Amino acid sequence: MPSVMLSAVLEEEPDLYEAFPPHVDPSGITILTDSPPGKKAPLKTFAELEPLLQQGRKRDLKLLIREHSWPINSPIRASLWPALCRQHQHGKSMLDGFYWDMVTQVFGTVELPDKPIMLPPFVEATHCLGYHLTRKGRAVADRVVSVLGYACPDITYSPSLYPITAALLHFMPEEECYHCMASLVASKEKMFITQTKLLNEVTWKTVMQIAKKHAKSAAQHLSRLSGAIGPERIYADWQWWILAALPFPHLVRVLDCFFHEGIKVFYRVALAILILFNKHSTNQNSEWYAEATKNGVDHAVDKFCRNMPASPTKLLRTAFSIRALSSQYISRVFIKTEMTLKSKQVITGSRLMRSRSSDNLPTSQSQVNIQMMSHTLTIRESPRSSHLALWFPFPNAVFKDQRQHSSDLRQKLFTLWSWLPVRITMYQPVLLYTTEEHGCSLTTFYVRVEHHEPTLLMIKTCNNEVFGAYCSTRWFERNQKDERGNRQAYFGTGETFLFSLYPERAKYPWVGCSLAAEGKGEERVSHGSELFMAADSKMITIGGGDGQAIWMDENIRFGKTDRCSTFNNPPLCPSGDFEIRVLEVYGFSGA
Repeated sequence: MPSVMLSAVLEEEPDLYEAFPPHVDPSGITILTDSPPGKKAPLKTFAELEPLLQQGRKRDLKLLIREHSWPINSPIRASLWPALCRQHQHGKSMLDGFYWDMVTQVFGTVELPDKPIMLPPFVEATHCLGYHLTRKGRAVADRVVSVLGYACPDITYSPSLYPITAALLHFMPEEECYHCMASLVASKEKMFITQTKLLNEVTWKTVMQIAKKHAKSAAQHLSRLSGAIGPERIYADWQWWILAALPFPHLVRVLDCFFHEGIKVFYRVALAILILFNKHSTNQNSEWYAEATKNGVDHAVDKFCRNMPASPTKLLRTAFSIRALSSQYISRVFIKTEMTLKSKQVITGSRLMRSRSSDNLPTSQSQVNIQMMSHTLTIRESPRSSHLALWFPFPNAVFKDQRQHSSDLRQKLFTLWSWLPVRITMYQPVLLYTTEEHGCSLTTFYVRVEHHEPTLLMIKTCNNEVFGAYCSTRWFERNQKDERGNRQAYFGTGETFLFSLYPERAKYPWVGCSLAAEGKGEERVSHGSELFMAADSKMITIGGGDGQAIWMDENIRFGKTDRCSTFNNPPLCPSGDFEIRVLEVYGFSGA
Protein backbone atom coordinates (compact mmCIF):
# COMPACT_ATOMS: atom_id res chain seq x y z
CA MET A 1 0.00 0.00 0.00
CA PRO A 2 1.23 3.60 -0.59
CA SER A 3 3.19 5.39 2.09
CA VAL A 4 0.32 7.83 2.65
CA MET A 5 -1.76 4.97 4.02
CA LEU A 6 -2.19 5.23 7.76
CA SER A 7 -0.17 2.67 9.66
CA ALA A 8 -1.60 -0.82 9.62
CA VAL A 9 -0.98 -2.94 12.68
CA LEU A 10 -1.52 -6.69 12.72
CA GLU A 11 -3.02 -7.76 16.03
CA GLU A 12 -1.89 -10.77 17.99
CA GLU A 13 -2.54 -13.82 15.84
CA PRO A 14 -4.66 -15.76 18.38
CA ASP A 15 -6.99 -12.76 18.82
CA LEU A 16 -7.33 -12.44 15.07
CA TYR A 17 -8.29 -16.09 14.64
CA GLU A 18 -10.78 -15.95 17.52
CA ALA A 19 -12.53 -12.93 16.00
CA PHE A 20 -13.93 -14.79 12.98
CA PRO A 21 -16.00 -17.96 12.40
CA PRO A 22 -14.14 -21.16 11.46
CA HIS A 23 -15.13 -20.83 7.78
CA VAL A 24 -12.98 -17.65 7.51
CA ASP A 25 -9.23 -17.64 6.87
CA PRO A 26 -8.00 -14.52 8.71
CA SER A 27 -4.36 -14.89 7.70
CA GLY A 28 -4.78 -12.34 4.90
CA ILE A 29 -6.85 -9.84 6.89
CA THR A 30 -5.08 -6.64 7.90
CA ILE A 31 -6.23 -4.68 10.93
CA LEU A 32 -6.11 -0.94 10.31
CA THR A 33 -5.89 1.59 13.14
CA ASP A 34 -6.91 5.14 12.29
CA SER A 35 -5.21 6.90 15.18
CA PRO A 36 -2.86 6.17 18.07
CA PRO A 37 -4.54 4.65 21.14
CA GLY A 38 -5.94 7.08 23.69
CA LYS A 39 -6.74 9.93 21.27
CA LYS A 40 -10.41 9.06 20.88
CA ALA A 41 -13.23 8.11 23.22
CA PRO A 42 -13.74 4.34 23.62
CA LEU A 43 -15.76 2.73 20.86
CA LYS A 44 -19.37 1.89 21.63
CA THR A 45 -20.35 -1.69 22.38
CA PHE A 46 -23.43 -3.41 21.01
CA ALA A 47 -25.02 -3.23 24.46
CA GLU A 48 -24.81 0.56 24.18
CA LEU A 49 -26.24 0.65 20.65
CA GLU A 50 -29.05 -1.88 21.16
CA PRO A 51 -31.38 0.54 23.02
CA LEU A 52 -31.28 2.91 20.02
CA LEU A 53 -32.44 0.06 17.79
CA GLN A 54 -35.19 -0.94 20.20
CA GLN A 55 -36.41 2.67 20.54
CA GLY A 56 -36.37 3.25 16.78
CA ARG A 57 -33.88 6.13 17.09
CA LYS A 58 -32.59 5.60 13.58
CA ARG A 59 -30.92 8.97 13.11
CA ASP A 60 -28.96 8.72 16.37
CA LEU A 61 -27.89 5.20 15.43
CA LYS A 62 -26.92 6.33 11.93
CA LEU A 63 -24.60 9.02 13.29
CA LEU A 64 -22.99 6.67 15.81
CA ILE A 65 -22.32 4.01 13.16
CA ARG A 66 -20.80 6.58 10.84
CA GLU A 67 -18.51 7.94 13.57
CA HIS A 68 -17.37 4.69 15.18
CA SER A 69 -14.56 3.06 13.26
CA TRP A 70 -14.58 -0.37 14.85
CA PRO A 71 -11.54 -2.44 13.83
CA ILE A 72 -12.26 -5.35 11.52
CA ASN A 73 -11.73 -7.92 14.30
CA SER A 74 -14.16 -6.20 16.68
CA PRO A 75 -16.75 -8.66 18.07
CA ILE A 76 -19.52 -6.04 17.70
CA ARG A 77 -20.45 -7.03 14.13
CA ALA A 78 -21.54 -10.52 15.15
CA SER A 79 -24.44 -8.82 16.98
CA LEU A 80 -24.73 -5.47 15.19
CA TRP A 81 -25.05 -6.64 11.60
CA PRO A 82 -27.86 -9.15 12.25
CA ALA A 83 -29.72 -6.55 14.34
CA LEU A 84 -29.39 -3.92 11.60
CA CYS A 85 -30.65 -6.34 8.95
CA ARG A 86 -33.56 -7.51 11.10
CA GLN A 87 -35.00 -4.00 11.29
CA HIS A 88 -35.65 -4.16 7.52
CA GLN A 89 -37.49 -7.48 7.48
CA HIS A 90 -40.94 -7.44 5.93
CA GLY A 91 -43.70 -9.47 7.55
CA LYS A 92 -43.30 -12.05 10.29
CA SER A 93 -39.95 -13.26 11.56
CA MET A 94 -38.75 -16.62 10.31
CA LEU A 95 -39.22 -19.50 12.69
CA ASP A 96 -36.19 -21.24 14.15
CA GLY A 97 -35.12 -24.05 11.86
CA PHE A 98 -36.83 -22.54 8.80
CA TYR A 99 -33.54 -22.18 6.91
CA TRP A 100 -32.48 -25.77 7.55
CA ASP A 101 -35.90 -26.99 6.41
CA MET A 102 -35.30 -25.07 3.18
CA VAL A 103 -31.81 -26.54 2.83
CA THR A 104 -33.22 -30.05 3.22
CA GLN A 105 -35.95 -29.28 0.69
CA VAL A 106 -33.42 -28.00 -1.87
CA PHE A 107 -30.48 -30.37 -1.32
CA GLY A 108 -32.06 -33.35 0.46
CA THR A 109 -29.59 -33.05 3.37
CA VAL A 110 -28.07 -30.44 5.67
CA GLU A 111 -24.58 -31.80 5.01
CA LEU A 112 -22.41 -29.67 2.75
CA PRO A 113 -22.06 -31.45 -0.60
CA ASP A 114 -18.61 -32.50 -1.82
CA LYS A 115 -19.29 -31.34 -5.35
CA PRO A 116 -19.66 -27.64 -6.29
CA ILE A 117 -23.17 -26.25 -5.88
CA MET A 118 -24.83 -24.95 -9.03
CA LEU A 119 -25.62 -21.30 -8.39
CA PRO A 120 -28.84 -19.58 -9.51
CA PRO A 121 -28.76 -17.90 -12.94
CA PHE A 122 -29.04 -14.41 -11.42
CA VAL A 123 -25.45 -14.73 -10.11
CA GLU A 124 -22.52 -13.50 -12.22
CA ALA A 125 -19.71 -16.06 -12.05
CA THR A 126 -17.06 -13.35 -12.49
CA HIS A 127 -18.29 -11.56 -9.37
CA CYS A 128 -18.67 -14.45 -6.91
CA LEU A 129 -16.29 -12.78 -4.47
CA GLY A 130 -15.39 -14.86 -1.42
CA TYR A 131 -13.02 -12.38 0.25
CA HIS A 132 -11.37 -14.35 3.09
CA LEU A 133 -13.72 -17.34 3.22
CA THR A 134 -12.15 -20.78 3.27
CA ARG A 135 -13.10 -23.42 0.73
CA LYS A 136 -15.80 -24.57 3.14
CA GLY A 137 -16.89 -20.96 3.61
CA ARG A 138 -17.32 -20.58 -0.14
CA ALA A 139 -19.48 -23.71 -0.17
CA VAL A 140 -21.58 -22.20 2.64
CA ALA A 141 -21.98 -18.97 0.65
CA ASP A 142 -23.00 -21.00 -2.42
CA ARG A 143 -25.65 -22.78 -0.38
CA VAL A 144 -27.08 -19.61 1.17
CA VAL A 145 -27.36 -17.97 -2.27
CA SER A 146 -28.92 -21.11 -3.78
CA VAL A 147 -31.58 -21.29 -1.07
CA LEU A 148 -32.29 -17.58 -1.57
CA GLY A 149 -32.75 -18.26 -5.27
CA TYR A 150 -35.18 -21.07 -4.47
CA ALA A 151 -37.13 -18.95 -1.95
CA CYS A 152 -37.16 -15.81 -4.14
CA PRO A 153 -37.86 -16.86 -7.75
CA ASP A 154 -38.55 -13.23 -8.67
CA ILE A 155 -34.82 -12.42 -8.54
CA THR A 156 -33.58 -12.53 -12.13
CA TYR A 157 -30.28 -10.62 -12.04
CA SER A 158 -28.44 -9.69 -8.86
CA PRO A 159 -24.63 -9.68 -9.16
CA SER A 160 -24.12 -7.94 -5.80
CA LEU A 161 -26.07 -10.57 -3.85
CA TYR A 162 -23.21 -13.09 -3.66
CA PRO A 163 -20.49 -10.67 -2.44
CA ILE A 164 -22.77 -9.25 0.27
CA THR A 165 -23.62 -12.79 1.40
CA ALA A 166 -19.91 -13.63 1.57
CA ALA A 167 -19.14 -10.48 3.57
CA LEU A 168 -21.87 -11.31 6.10
CA LEU A 169 -20.44 -14.81 6.58
CA HIS A 170 -17.21 -13.30 7.95
CA PHE A 171 -19.08 -12.29 11.09
CA MET A 172 -21.91 -14.79 11.63
CA PRO A 173 -23.03 -18.40 11.11
CA GLU A 174 -24.81 -19.64 8.01
CA GLU A 175 -28.41 -19.57 9.26
CA GLU A 176 -28.12 -16.00 10.55
CA CYS A 177 -26.55 -14.92 7.27
CA TYR A 178 -29.55 -16.30 5.37
CA HIS A 179 -32.00 -14.42 7.62
CA CYS A 180 -30.02 -11.20 7.07
CA MET A 181 -30.03 -11.60 3.30
CA ALA A 182 -33.74 -12.48 3.24
CA SER A 183 -34.48 -9.26 5.16
CA LEU A 184 -32.39 -7.14 2.78
CA VAL A 185 -33.91 -8.70 -0.34
CA ALA A 186 -37.49 -8.25 0.93
CA SER A 187 -37.01 -4.74 2.36
CA LYS A 188 -39.75 -2.30 1.36
CA GLU A 189 -38.65 1.01 2.89
CA LYS A 190 -35.06 0.97 1.59
CA MET A 191 -33.32 -0.61 -1.36
CA PHE A 192 -30.26 -2.74 -0.63
CA ILE A 193 -29.85 -5.20 -3.49
CA THR A 194 -31.06 -4.77 -7.07
CA GLN A 195 -32.78 -7.87 -8.40
CA THR A 196 -33.28 -7.26 -12.15
CA LYS A 197 -31.07 -6.16 -15.04
CA LEU A 198 -33.19 -3.06 -15.46
CA LEU A 199 -32.66 -1.88 -11.88
CA ASN A 200 -28.98 -2.76 -12.08
CA GLU A 201 -28.67 -0.41 -15.05
CA VAL A 202 -30.75 2.22 -13.26
CA THR A 203 -28.26 2.26 -10.35
CA TRP A 204 -25.18 3.06 -12.41
CA LYS A 205 -27.03 5.67 -14.43
CA THR A 206 -28.21 7.18 -11.14
CA VAL A 207 -24.61 7.36 -9.92
CA MET A 208 -23.63 9.07 -13.18
CA GLN A 209 -26.42 11.63 -12.85
CA ILE A 210 -25.79 12.54 -9.23
CA ALA A 211 -22.02 12.70 -9.87
CA LYS A 212 -22.61 15.35 -12.54
CA LYS A 213 -24.30 17.54 -9.93
CA HIS A 214 -22.65 16.65 -6.61
CA ALA A 215 -19.12 15.74 -7.74
CA LYS A 216 -19.04 17.96 -10.80
CA SER A 217 -15.30 18.49 -11.23
CA ALA A 218 -14.60 14.79 -10.54
CA ALA A 219 -17.23 13.72 -13.08
CA GLN A 220 -15.85 16.12 -15.71
CA HIS A 221 -12.31 14.87 -15.05
CA LEU A 222 -13.45 11.25 -15.41
CA SER A 223 -15.26 12.09 -18.65
CA ARG A 224 -12.14 13.72 -20.11
CA LEU A 225 -9.95 10.75 -19.16
CA SER A 226 -12.45 8.21 -20.52
CA GLY A 227 -11.81 9.39 -24.08
CA ALA A 228 -13.36 7.30 -26.83
CA ILE A 229 -14.84 4.63 -24.56
CA GLY A 230 -17.04 7.24 -22.84
CA PRO A 231 -17.88 7.59 -19.14
CA GLU A 232 -20.84 5.19 -19.28
CA ARG A 233 -18.56 2.18 -19.39
CA ILE A 234 -16.71 3.47 -16.32
CA TYR A 235 -19.87 4.08 -14.29
CA ALA A 236 -21.28 0.67 -15.24
CA ASP A 237 -18.66 -0.86 -12.90
CA TRP A 238 -19.43 1.49 -10.02
CA GLN A 239 -20.49 -1.14 -7.48
CA TRP A 240 -17.31 -3.16 -8.12
CA TRP A 241 -15.20 -0.17 -7.06
CA ILE A 242 -16.72 -0.85 -3.63
CA LEU A 243 -17.43 -4.58 -3.50
CA ALA A 244 -14.41 -5.86 -5.44
CA ALA A 245 -11.66 -3.25 -5.36
CA LEU A 246 -11.73 -1.55 -1.95
CA PRO A 247 -9.50 -3.17 0.70
CA PHE A 248 -11.57 -5.46 2.92
CA PRO A 249 -11.31 -3.22 6.05
CA HIS A 250 -12.70 -0.31 4.02
CA LEU A 251 -15.52 -2.46 2.63
CA VAL A 252 -16.50 -3.65 6.11
CA ARG A 253 -16.80 -0.09 7.40
CA VAL A 254 -18.91 0.83 4.36
CA LEU A 255 -21.15 -2.17 5.08
CA ASP A 256 -21.56 -1.05 8.71
CA CYS A 257 -23.42 1.98 7.34
CA PHE A 258 -24.99 0.19 4.38
CA PHE A 259 -26.86 -2.36 6.51
CA HIS A 260 -28.55 0.50 8.34
CA GLU A 261 -29.06 3.13 5.61
CA GLY A 262 -29.34 1.16 2.38
CA ILE A 263 -27.90 1.60 -1.12
CA LYS A 264 -27.58 5.38 -0.75
CA VAL A 265 -24.38 4.63 1.24
CA PHE A 266 -22.92 2.93 -1.85
CA TYR A 267 -23.90 5.96 -3.96
CA ARG A 268 -22.11 8.31 -1.57
CA VAL A 269 -19.01 6.10 -1.34
CA ALA A 270 -18.85 5.86 -5.15
CA LEU A 271 -18.88 9.67 -5.34
CA ALA A 272 -16.23 9.84 -2.61
CA ILE A 273 -14.02 7.50 -4.64
CA LEU A 274 -14.40 9.77 -7.69
CA ILE A 275 -13.61 12.86 -5.59
CA LEU A 276 -10.48 11.25 -4.13
CA PHE A 277 -9.39 9.90 -7.52
CA ASN A 278 -9.83 13.38 -8.99
CA LYS A 279 -7.73 14.86 -6.18
CA HIS A 280 -4.88 12.39 -6.80
CA SER A 281 -4.95 12.38 -10.62
CA THR A 282 -5.62 15.99 -11.70
CA ASN A 283 -1.90 16.79 -11.78
CA GLN A 284 -0.52 15.48 -15.06
CA ASN A 285 2.68 14.46 -13.29
CA SER A 286 0.80 12.28 -10.82
CA GLU A 287 1.02 8.51 -10.66
CA TRP A 288 -2.72 8.07 -11.23
CA TYR A 289 -2.90 10.41 -14.23
CA ALA A 290 -0.11 8.40 -15.84
CA GLU A 291 -1.96 5.18 -15.01
CA ALA A 292 -5.19 6.47 -16.56
CA THR A 293 -3.54 7.65 -19.77
CA LYS A 294 -1.44 4.50 -20.16
CA ASN A 295 -3.92 1.72 -19.19
CA GLY A 296 -7.30 3.45 -19.32
CA VAL A 297 -9.27 5.27 -16.66
CA ASP A 298 -11.38 2.18 -15.85
CA HIS A 299 -8.24 0.25 -14.92
CA ALA A 300 -6.86 3.29 -13.07
CA VAL A 301 -9.98 3.73 -10.89
CA ASP A 302 -9.98 0.02 -10.03
CA LYS A 303 -6.28 0.10 -9.11
CA PHE A 304 -6.79 3.34 -7.15
CA CYS A 305 -9.51 1.64 -5.05
CA ARG A 306 -7.28 -1.38 -4.41
CA ASN A 307 -4.55 0.96 -3.17
CA MET A 308 -6.94 3.39 -1.49
CA PRO A 309 -4.76 6.21 -0.07
CA ALA A 310 -7.44 7.23 2.46
CA SER A 311 -8.29 5.38 5.64
CA PRO A 312 -11.78 3.88 6.05
CA THR A 313 -12.67 6.83 8.31
CA LYS A 314 -11.52 9.42 5.77
CA LEU A 315 -13.32 7.62 2.93
CA LEU A 316 -16.60 7.68 4.86
CA ARG A 317 -16.05 11.25 5.99
CA THR A 318 -15.61 12.29 2.35
CA ALA A 319 -18.76 10.35 1.40
CA PHE A 320 -20.96 11.81 4.11
CA SER A 321 -19.68 15.37 3.74
CA ILE A 322 -21.16 15.70 0.22
CA ARG A 323 -23.75 18.41 0.79
CA ALA A 324 -27.40 18.50 -0.31
CA LEU A 325 -27.33 14.88 -1.48
CA SER A 326 -30.59 13.86 0.20
CA SER A 327 -32.32 10.50 0.06
CA GLN A 328 -35.31 12.23 -1.54
CA TYR A 329 -33.15 13.65 -4.34
CA ILE A 330 -31.51 10.27 -4.98
CA SER A 331 -34.94 8.63 -5.05
CA ARG A 332 -36.23 11.17 -7.59
CA VAL A 333 -33.24 10.62 -9.87
CA PHE A 334 -33.58 6.85 -9.52
CA ILE A 335 -37.31 6.81 -10.35
CA LYS A 336 -36.90 9.20 -13.28
CA THR A 337 -34.08 7.05 -14.67
CA GLU A 338 -36.15 3.89 -14.20
CA MET A 339 -39.13 5.41 -15.99
CA THR A 340 -36.89 6.59 -18.85
CA LEU A 341 -35.39 3.12 -19.32
CA LYS A 342 -38.80 1.45 -19.16
CA SER A 343 -40.11 3.85 -21.80
CA LYS A 344 -37.16 3.09 -24.07
CA GLN A 345 -37.86 -0.62 -23.64
CA VAL A 346 -41.43 -0.14 -24.77
CA ILE A 347 -40.39 1.89 -27.81
CA THR A 348 -37.43 -0.23 -28.92
CA GLY A 349 -38.73 -3.61 -27.80
CA SER A 350 -35.45 -4.29 -26.03
CA ARG A 351 -35.42 -6.82 -23.21
CA LEU A 352 -33.12 -5.97 -20.33
CA MET A 353 -34.54 -8.62 -18.04
CA ARG A 354 -35.53 -12.25 -18.17
CA SER A 355 -38.37 -11.83 -15.71
CA ARG A 356 -42.05 -10.99 -15.80
CA SER A 357 -40.94 -7.38 -15.36
CA SER A 358 -40.16 -7.27 -19.08
CA ASP A 359 -43.58 -8.39 -20.22
CA ASN A 360 -46.15 -6.20 -18.46
CA LEU A 361 -48.68 -9.01 -18.85
CA PRO A 362 -50.83 -10.37 -16.03
CA THR A 363 -49.27 -13.36 -14.26
CA SER A 364 -51.28 -16.19 -12.80
CA GLN A 365 -51.15 -14.50 -9.39
CA SER A 366 -52.14 -11.09 -10.74
CA GLN A 367 -55.05 -12.68 -12.65
CA VAL A 368 -56.32 -14.01 -9.34
CA ASN A 369 -55.96 -10.51 -7.91
CA ILE A 370 -57.90 -9.01 -10.83
CA GLN A 371 -60.70 -11.52 -10.36
CA MET A 372 -60.89 -10.65 -6.68
CA MET A 373 -61.05 -6.96 -7.55
CA SER A 374 -63.69 -7.45 -10.24
CA HIS A 375 -65.74 -9.50 -7.80
CA THR A 376 -65.54 -6.64 -5.30
CA LEU A 377 -66.61 -4.09 -7.90
CA THR A 378 -69.51 -6.03 -9.44
CA ILE A 379 -70.97 -8.13 -6.66
CA ARG A 380 -70.99 -5.66 -3.79
CA GLU A 381 -74.56 -4.65 -3.08
CA SER A 382 -75.15 -0.95 -2.58
CA PRO A 383 -76.65 -0.04 0.83
CA ARG A 384 -78.54 2.73 -0.93
CA SER A 385 -80.17 0.56 -3.55
CA SER A 386 -81.47 -2.96 -4.00
CA HIS A 387 -79.57 -3.62 -7.26
CA LEU A 388 -75.89 -4.37 -7.87
CA ALA A 389 -73.66 -1.27 -7.89
CA LEU A 390 -72.26 -1.80 -11.38
CA TRP A 391 -69.31 0.31 -12.37
CA PHE A 392 -69.72 0.00 -16.11
CA PRO A 393 -73.31 0.53 -17.38
CA PHE A 394 -74.50 -1.05 -20.60
CA PRO A 395 -77.94 -1.28 -22.27
CA ASN A 396 -79.79 -4.49 -21.50
CA ALA A 397 -79.67 -5.43 -25.17
CA VAL A 398 -75.89 -5.57 -25.14
CA PHE A 399 -75.61 -8.28 -22.49
CA LYS A 400 -77.84 -11.32 -22.43
CA ASP A 401 -76.83 -12.14 -18.86
CA GLN A 402 -74.76 -10.95 -15.94
CA ARG A 403 -71.87 -13.30 -16.82
CA GLN A 404 -71.27 -11.49 -20.12
CA HIS A 405 -71.30 -8.16 -18.27
CA SER A 406 -68.80 -9.49 -15.72
CA SER A 407 -66.57 -10.77 -18.54
CA ASP A 408 -66.41 -7.30 -20.09
CA LEU A 409 -65.66 -5.77 -16.70
CA ARG A 410 -62.82 -8.21 -16.13
CA GLN A 411 -61.43 -7.29 -19.55
CA LYS A 412 -61.40 -3.63 -18.53
CA LEU A 413 -59.71 -4.52 -15.25
CA PHE A 414 -57.09 -6.62 -17.07
CA THR A 415 -56.34 -3.49 -19.09
CA LEU A 416 -56.02 -1.42 -15.91
CA TRP A 417 -53.86 -4.12 -14.32
CA SER A 418 -51.49 -4.13 -17.30
CA TRP A 419 -50.92 -0.40 -16.73
CA LEU A 420 -49.73 -0.86 -13.14
CA PRO A 421 -46.01 -1.21 -12.31
CA VAL A 422 -45.38 -4.92 -12.70
CA ARG A 423 -44.06 -5.40 -9.15
CA ILE A 424 -47.44 -4.12 -7.84
CA THR A 425 -49.48 -6.65 -9.84
CA MET A 426 -48.05 -9.43 -7.67
CA TYR A 427 -49.84 -8.09 -4.60
CA GLN A 428 -53.45 -8.64 -3.65
CA PRO A 429 -55.67 -5.56 -3.98
CA VAL A 430 -57.44 -4.54 -0.78
CA LEU A 431 -60.41 -2.17 -0.63
CA LEU A 432 -59.39 0.59 1.78
CA TYR A 433 -62.19 3.09 1.31
CA THR A 434 -65.52 3.34 -0.47
CA THR A 435 -68.08 6.12 -0.22
CA GLU A 436 -70.83 3.48 -0.23
CA GLU A 437 -69.70 1.98 3.08
CA HIS A 438 -67.51 4.57 4.76
CA GLY A 439 -69.38 7.78 3.91
CA CYS A 440 -68.40 10.89 1.98
CA SER A 441 -65.78 12.51 4.19
CA LEU A 442 -62.22 13.56 3.42
CA THR A 443 -61.33 12.99 7.08
CA THR A 444 -62.45 9.35 6.86
CA PHE A 445 -60.62 9.03 3.55
CA TYR A 446 -57.34 10.08 5.20
CA VAL A 447 -57.83 7.86 8.25
CA ARG A 448 -58.34 4.78 6.08
CA VAL A 449 -55.95 5.51 3.23
CA GLU A 450 -53.12 7.89 4.13
CA HIS A 451 -50.51 5.35 5.30
CA HIS A 452 -50.87 3.03 2.29
CA GLU A 453 -48.50 3.19 -0.68
CA PRO A 454 -49.32 2.93 -3.52
CA THR A 455 -53.08 3.44 -3.87
CA LEU A 456 -55.49 3.16 -6.78
CA LEU A 457 -58.38 5.66 -6.89
CA MET A 458 -61.46 4.84 -8.98
CA ILE A 459 -64.23 7.40 -9.50
CA LYS A 460 -67.65 6.80 -11.00
CA THR A 461 -69.62 9.94 -11.81
CA CYS A 462 -73.38 10.37 -11.84
CA ASN A 463 -73.09 10.38 -15.65
CA ASN A 464 -71.46 6.92 -15.47
CA GLU A 465 -67.95 8.00 -16.50
CA VAL A 466 -65.27 5.87 -14.82
CA PHE A 467 -61.74 7.20 -14.36
CA GLY A 468 -59.10 7.52 -11.69
CA ALA A 469 -55.42 7.55 -10.82
CA TYR A 470 -52.60 5.33 -9.64
CA CYS A 471 -50.97 7.29 -6.81
CA SER A 472 -47.39 6.23 -6.13
CA THR A 473 -46.92 7.98 -2.77
CA ARG A 474 -48.68 7.92 0.61
CA TRP A 475 -51.34 10.60 1.10
CA PHE A 476 -49.72 11.18 4.49
CA GLU A 477 -46.98 13.06 2.62
CA ARG A 478 -49.34 16.05 2.55
CA ASN A 479 -48.18 16.69 6.14
CA GLN A 480 -44.45 16.71 5.33
CA LYS A 481 -42.59 19.99 5.60
CA ASP A 482 -39.69 21.37 3.63
CA GLU A 483 -36.40 22.69 5.03
CA ARG A 484 -38.07 26.00 5.91
CA GLY A 485 -40.86 24.33 7.84
CA ASN A 486 -43.52 24.92 5.17
CA ARG A 487 -45.85 22.16 4.06
CA GLN A 488 -45.11 20.76 0.62
CA ALA A 489 -47.83 21.78 -1.79
CA TYR A 490 -47.25 18.84 -4.13
CA PHE A 491 -45.68 15.42 -3.63
CA GLY A 492 -45.49 12.07 -5.43
CA THR A 493 -43.31 10.55 -8.16
CA GLY A 494 -43.31 9.94 -11.90
CA GLU A 495 -44.89 6.51 -11.41
CA THR A 496 -48.21 8.25 -10.78
CA PHE A 497 -50.58 8.13 -13.76
CA LEU A 498 -54.19 8.87 -14.73
CA PHE A 499 -56.58 6.53 -16.50
CA SER A 500 -60.03 6.43 -18.02
CA LEU A 501 -62.01 3.18 -18.26
CA TYR A 502 -65.48 4.26 -19.46
CA PRO A 503 -66.62 5.25 -21.95
CA GLU A 504 -63.03 5.48 -23.28
CA ARG A 505 -60.08 3.37 -22.21
CA ALA A 506 -56.84 5.33 -21.94
CA LYS A 507 -53.76 5.74 -19.76
CA TYR A 508 -52.10 9.12 -19.21
CA PRO A 509 -48.57 8.69 -17.83
CA TRP A 510 -46.30 11.43 -16.54
CA VAL A 511 -44.98 13.63 -19.37
CA GLY A 512 -41.43 12.77 -18.29
CA CYS A 513 -42.06 9.24 -19.56
CA SER A 514 -43.38 10.62 -22.85
CA LEU A 515 -40.23 12.70 -23.34
CA ALA A 516 -38.11 9.60 -22.80
CA ALA A 517 -40.21 7.63 -25.27
CA GLU A 518 -39.64 10.36 -27.88
CA GLY A 519 -35.89 10.22 -27.32
CA LYS A 520 -35.90 13.49 -25.38
CA GLY A 521 -34.99 11.98 -22.01
CA GLU A 522 -32.22 14.54 -21.49
CA GLU A 523 -34.65 17.48 -21.70
CA ARG A 524 -35.44 19.04 -18.36
CA VAL A 525 -39.04 18.66 -17.23
CA SER A 526 -40.44 21.94 -15.93
CA HIS A 527 -41.60 22.27 -12.33
CA GLY A 528 -45.18 22.71 -13.60
CA SER A 529 -44.93 19.22 -15.07
CA GLU A 530 -43.93 17.56 -11.77
CA LEU A 531 -47.09 18.35 -9.78
CA PHE A 532 -48.31 14.84 -9.05
CA MET A 533 -50.43 14.88 -5.87
CA ALA A 534 -51.66 17.54 -3.44
CA ALA A 535 -54.10 17.42 -0.53
CA ASP A 536 -55.27 19.26 2.56
CA SER A 537 -58.34 19.30 4.78
CA LYS A 538 -60.46 20.89 2.03
CA MET A 539 -59.58 19.06 -1.18
CA ILE A 540 -57.60 16.42 -3.10
CA THR A 541 -55.77 17.14 -6.35
CA ILE A 542 -54.01 14.80 -8.76
CA GLY A 543 -52.03 16.44 -11.56
CA GLY A 544 -51.28 20.14 -11.81
CA GLY A 545 -49.78 22.81 -14.03
CA ASP A 546 -52.14 24.90 -16.20
CA GLY A 547 -55.09 23.00 -14.74
CA GLN A 548 -55.93 20.10 -12.45
CA ALA A 549 -56.48 16.61 -13.83
CA ILE A 550 -58.64 15.51 -10.88
CA TRP A 551 -59.93 17.74 -8.09
CA MET A 552 -62.42 16.65 -5.39
CA ASP A 553 -63.99 18.65 -2.58
CA GLU A 554 -63.91 17.87 1.14
CA ASN A 555 -67.32 16.15 1.00
CA ILE A 556 -66.20 13.90 -1.86
CA ARG A 557 -69.34 14.92 -3.71
CA PHE A 558 -68.26 17.31 -6.44
CA GLY A 559 -65.17 17.44 -8.58
CA LYS A 560 -63.67 18.85 -11.72
CA THR A 561 -61.21 17.68 -14.33
CA ASP A 562 -59.10 19.59 -16.80
CA ARG A 563 -55.99 19.24 -18.92
CA CYS A 564 -52.80 19.52 -16.86
CA SER A 565 -49.09 19.84 -17.71
CA THR A 566 -48.02 16.93 -15.52
CA PHE A 567 -49.90 14.30 -17.52
CA ASN A 568 -50.88 16.22 -20.69
CA ASN A 569 -54.30 14.62 -20.42
CA PRO A 570 -57.65 15.75 -21.83
CA PRO A 571 -60.47 16.34 -19.32
CA LEU A 572 -61.46 12.91 -18.03
CA CYS A 573 -65.16 13.63 -18.53
CA PRO A 574 -66.64 15.83 -21.29
CA SER A 575 -68.31 18.42 -19.06
CA GLY A 576 -65.22 19.08 -16.93
CA ASP A 577 -67.33 19.27 -13.77
CA PHE A 578 -68.71 16.07 -12.27
CA GLU A 579 -70.75 14.75 -9.35
CA ILE A 580 -69.28 11.69 -7.63
CA ARG A 581 -71.50 8.64 -7.45
CA VAL A 582 -68.84 6.26 -6.07
CA LEU A 583 -65.22 6.73 -5.02
CA GLU A 584 -63.22 3.65 -4.14
CA VAL A 585 -59.59 3.44 -3.07
CA TYR A 586 -57.54 0.24 -3.23
CA GLY A 587 -54.27 -0.61 -1.56
CA PHE A 588 -52.05 -3.62 -2.21
CA SER A 589 -51.49 -6.10 0.59
CA GLY A 590 -47.78 -6.55 1.25
CA ALA A 591 -46.64 -3.71 -1.00
